[in-house]
Amino acid sequence: MRLAPGDRLGPYEILAPLGAGGMGEVFSARDTRLGRDVAIKILPEHLAENPRALERFEREARAVAALSHPNILAIHDFGREGSIAFAVMELLQGESLDQRLAREQLSWRKTLEIGAAIADGLASAHGRGIVHRDLKPANVFLTREGLVKVLDFGLARQDSFASEGTAASTAAAQTEPGTVLGTVGYMSPEQVRGEPADARSDIFSLGCVLYEMLTGRAAFKKGTRAESLAAVLRDDPGELSESGRALPAALNGFVRRCLEKSPDERFQSARDLAFAMREALGTSAVSAVPAAMPATARRRRGAWVAGVLLAAAVFAILAFDAGGLRSRLTRKGGQRVHSLAVLPLENLSRDPQEEYFADGMTEELITRLSKIGGLQVTSRTSVMGYKQTKRKVPEIARELGVDAILEGSVLRDGQRVKVTAQLIDGSSDRHIWADSYERELRDILPLQTEVAEAVAREVGVQLTPEGKARAAEAARPVVPTAYDAYVRGRHAWNKRGEASLREGIRLFQESIDADPTYAPAYAGMADCYSQLGYANYVSPEDSFPRAKAAAQKALELDPNLAEGHASLGFATMYFDWDFSKAEQEFRRAIELNPNSALAHQWYAYLLTARERPEQEAAAQIATAKRLDPLSVPINTDQAYMLYYYGKLEGALKSVRMALEMDPKNPLAHFWLVRIYTSQGKYAEAEAELANIGSLRTWTPAMASAGFLYALSGKRTEAESVLRQFADLKKEGKYASSYAIAVVDVGLGEKDKAIAHLEDALRERSNWLVWLKRDPRWSTIREDPRFHDLVRRVGLPA
Repeated sequence: MRLAPGDRLGPYEILAPLGAGGMGEVFSARDTRLGRDVAIKILPEHLAENPRALERFEREARAVAALSHPNILAIHDFGREGSIAFAVMELLQGESLDQRLAREQLSWRKTLEIGAAIADGLASAHGRGIVHRDLKPANVFLTREGLVKVLDFGLARQDSFASEGTAASTAAAQTEPGTVLGTVGYMSPEQVRGEPADARSDIFSLGCVLYEMLTGRAAFKKGTRAESLAAVLRDDPGELSESGRALPAALNGFVRRCLEKSPDERFQSARDLAFAMREALGTSAVSAVPAAMPATARRRRGAWVAGVLLAAAVFAILAFDAGGLRSRLTRKGGQRVHSLAVLPLENLSRDPQEEYFADGMTEELITRLSKIGGLQVTSRTSVMGYKQTKRKVPEIARELGVDAILEGSVLRDGQRVKVTAQLIDGSSDRHIWADSYERELRDILPLQTEVAEAVAREVGVQLTPEGKARAAEAARPVVPTAYDAYVRGRHAWNKRGEASLREGIRLFQESIDADPTYAPAYAGMADCYSQLGYANYVSPEDSFPRAKAAAQKALELDPNLAEGHASLGFATMYFDWDFSKAEQEFRRAIELNPNSALAHQWYAYLLTARERPEQEAAAQIATAKRLDPLSVPINTDQAYMLYYYGKLEGALKSVRMALEMDPKNPLAHFWLVRIYTSQGKYAEAEAELANIGSLRTWTPAMASAGFLYALSGKRTEAESVLRQFADLKKEGKYASSYAIAVVDVGLGEKDKAIAHLEDALRERSNWLVWLKRDPRWSTIREDPRFHDLVRRVGLPA
């Protein structure tokens, strides 16, 4: 039926049509009971009989009704009248954001004010486990009173790992895998791929909206739908400055962060994004429109310039002898600096491509400083959280537990480049040392030696013969393309996902092709292959031998490369099961770089697997935590080591510390599943399965789920997990026999479990190193066949 003015829906009298969309028509109406004007949205008749469309419509009504926020359209009522389903909402006067953009260009300040209000509304929704999934200018309304309202939660769903108690009520609302929902040009990469979309998907969409408001053009709009979808997955939008508008430089950084392809690289909450926008509103530094140099040329030239310049600063620090540096780094009152953190180097250039180099050189600077004996340097993971921070140095120093902070920046302006660096006392905020260097681009390569000498002179270091030799080695030119690819490869490796690891391998190979003598690229290649095998993305036989070969090549080129020794130790431990050799490599890596949190972390794995005294492993993981105090993975690893030592309460404490840092960290929730299962808390363990997100298809998580189902009497569900493993094999994918054996033993199929462990031995499964520690083998631990497996893996009898 067609509604007309005067028609009634219950107590609501229709006044006039307001508009229509794919999911309904909207009318103004009068609530005859309360005497107020409202908006009514109805589902078209031809869809009202469609159960899926009706479910989606009702889901919108329930989602919005659960919210109460000034930046979210309020819903008053919901009901059905005959064949019509309808929702009653507040009536707004004004225009949608897309209408505003069609008639005028917004100032950057107005853009941030609107963007912060949208983010506030999203933060409220996300806090209730509700994801919008169709944020776009047409779904943002600007009222005549100046309020900003987020509209149309028609695609919203409740997040599966939101607050406790929501799982059962939202299960039916989940989108089927592979279903693409959203609007082309504003969908996140995960939506385009038909993957589950969480709150960070809305942040990507808001990034698209911000980009459009700031530049006047859509971030990913192409000639066809297919090209636009491909652009979301593949391309980066043009720079904000290419719009020809004068904009603060800070805007580029946080808009780019919203538009990262990986959710892990974006802002992790809408509240953080709102804070960043309000911080940017306080800036007065507006970028001028750049000279007419082509964007591609600017990226290419600016990228390697930033890399080389920052490398020069790194190489200068390398030249310091340990004693000289420590004698110079003296705080007020004669107290010496024993520890420092290097904050992310600030990219003052307008080219976002240089962010990779600024981040990569931060990591390189940390690595080089870490090799100076007697100086504790905080690892990358903990400092990267302070990127673009406005927090005070004493506060950061206190949180990281360091005496001093080193910060710096790089700026390219036309044909000139400027680099600054400063060392600041962590308690008093007093500058210990600072300097800046500005040169013509053509002088960039010879500048390496000049910067090294100038920094050494300012710090008052007298180079020892060994220091001079290191400086000479550091001054050896690096092929720009090789360094470029290496930095990008490390950026990919740090993300750790399968696609990122494969991208890292490609980039490290690109680096090696450009310079076959560049040892760090081989170490990076080794790390990527090791993690592909460790996570069971590919079989151990397809990954670890390649990792080992790459690590050996790195050490052939540079025997003193700490990263190469750590990489070789990891592959040797998990594939060769040569635990003595692996221990030698880890100890050598730590000797060369005492501040390598990763080497201490991996060494702790080895000590735990070999059943060494708990104090030894605890000392290594404690050192890793001290070097990387804000690392969620290290806190999680401490939990699983305590778990393997049988200290379940201590393990729970460590997991909860990790979750305080990152409440939605899937790996931490995975270990809660393992710990609760060992404690016999099956209901709690199963509840945590809902919180592991993308890890549900990870082999160890599948095994843990199957084992839990078996112990809790859910045999059908456990057998379903076994069928999933069988399906993986049919698809030609790797399915770890160790994982299958875990489900077998949970089901009481001891012979099958032993048989699959034999298969795991033939596969060289990396998980076999935990045979002695894994409590899930308790029912077969005394079986002579199990003892024989332990012997062949090389673990203590």
